[in-house]
Amino acid sequence: MTEVETTGAWLSREDLDNARDRLPILYVHAIPVRVDERGVVTHVGLLLRADDGGGIGHEVVGGRVLYHERVRDALMRHIENDLGPVALPRVPLSPQPFTVAEFFPTPGVTPFHDPRQHAVSLAFVVAVMGDCRPQQDALDLSWVTPAEAASLAASGEMPGSHGVLVRQALAHVGFPV
Repeated sequence: MTEVETTGAWLSREDLDNARDRLPILYVHAIPVRVDERGVVTHVGLLLRADDGGGIGHEVVGGRVLYHERVRDALMRHIENDLGPVALPRVPLSPQPFTVAEFFPTPGVTPFHDPRQHAVSLAFVVAVMGDCRPQQDALDLSWVTPAEAASLAASGEMPGSHGVLVRQALAHVGFPV
């Protein structure tokens, strides 16, 4: 992975809040999966996180793309930050998202809602081959079957529209939802 110079890439809290009030922010989301020898998805990785309101829910890997950072590098960085340095993701040389998710601060504009900002996320299904361990603020990492992931996504246990992303990812890889 190419090292990204982040010294000038991070905004202060005030600058970020100001940008969020005026501009769409670019994100990447990755739905980590385990696949069998034929490339069929056998398990989906879901992070368990606590939110600011004290709730706990399942989420997918994701975060902002930094200034002057390639999308592929942002994916690799967020996977490493959330799943650990030996997750061994299989990100293609030229990754193609399965969807472009448009998050709006106003509920109901799209299925994606983020009360903080208008954001655009490129979402990817990424096979991981290595040992994954929850990192940073993640409480746990669960590997669930596609059927279990679909059930969790439909039950409303995934905050921030992550359930919509999981259902779309499952449909993209051929799992009926």
